[in-house]
Amino acid sequence: MQATLRTRLTGELDTLRQKHLFRPLRVVSGQQKAVCVIDGKEVINLSSNNYLGLDTHPYLVQKAAEAVQQYGVGSGAVRTIIGTMDLHQELEARLAHFKHTEATLTFQSGFTANTGTIGALMEEGDAIISDELNHASIIDGIRLSKARRYIYRHSDMNHLEEQLQAAQPARTRLVITDGVFSMDGDICKLPEIVALAERYGAATFVDDAHSSGVLGANGRGSVNHFGLDGRVDIQVGTLSKAMGALGGYVAGVQELRDFLIHKARPVLFSTSHPPSVVATCIAAIDVMEREPELIARLWDNSRYFKAALTKLGFDCGQSETPITPVIAGSAEKAMRLSDRLFAEGVFAQSIGFPTVPDAKSRVRTIVTAGHTRANLDAAIAAFELVGRELALI
Repeated sequence: MQATLRTRLTGELDTLRQKHLFRPLRVVSGQQKAVCVIDGKEVINLSSNNYLGLDTHPYLVQKAAEAVQQYGVGSGAVRTIIGTMDLHQELEARLAHFKHTEATLTFQSGFTANTGTIGALMEEGDAIISDELNHASIIDGIRLSKARRYIYRHSDMNHLEEQLQAAQPARTRLVITDGVFSMDGDICKLPEIVALAERYGAATFVDDAHSSGVLGANGRGSVNHFGLDGRVDIQVGTLSKAMGALGGYVAGVQELRDFLIHKARPVLFSTSHPPSVVATCIAAIDVMEREPELIARLWDNSRYFKAALTKLGFDCGQSETPITPVIAGSAEKAMRLSDRLFAEGVFAQSIGFPTVPDAKSRVRTIVTAGHTRANLDAAIAAFELVGRELALI
């Protein structure tokens, strides 16, 4: 590597270490379950997005294996050349029915679904009105667009209305929000957002990455959770979290799907999902529709764990979902909290700036349907021990 570049990288890495923001990658051995082996140590896993435990569900594993035998391991090309298999069409039809929309289009990830859709749809002369705490993929999608940006304070409906008023001269106005905010676990005020958007002639766009499989009937997401089916123009969902596999999708009208096939750069220039992943996602929909007890167990576990941490005196912010932050107050404290928990047999990753403000550095916990009550009690005991040791409670 060129010497000057290497020196610069070394300096920036040293700065991360000084700020307690440098973290080596954790390595999982074997299946990623509620209790798994990380860096050679068996721990209770509180950092996985595997909300329903579907990544090891026997039915999904079976369907993935069958797809490999029937179709092989790859799709061979981008969707617009020869990378569209009958399995892709089946998955998108199932997703559209599941989401109560006309059509869907799958992407390689939720990140590319956001960047690809926003970048393709919104042009010069348009306006995007976005919550300040929206996911990084939304922020990057806005940066790729030539539309004018209006950022409203988090979940502040008065400020959203002011920004909608300011954006009135634009050709197309699009309000974008996360369904569930990934760092704090709070749910967007979607009924109020939709009402304001309708009043000011704006379209609405909801990223349901952490709502898919969690909110709504059978995990249909925040739109269904609030009874707003048919009133939200664009829904982005994930195949990578509660559905246990990989990818993202955009749901809406047929014209949206057709437009994105021709304009969204991730669709045009990235190879489509391999057959095993597609078959796994179809199987995940099957399970979510016929095993609603998984979502019920997820919420029962989440309420139990959240109540226990709150009773102990931890600052868990404004969480309303299985995402429960434990705010430590600085990157150094968050890292120490994470490391001490790991030593006590609990994995909860620390998160600091720029993902969250330094004073709000935290470990973010996610309880899943796979945790037993014994797992949760052991994790709570570890949090109590370490929290007292670090003077967090």
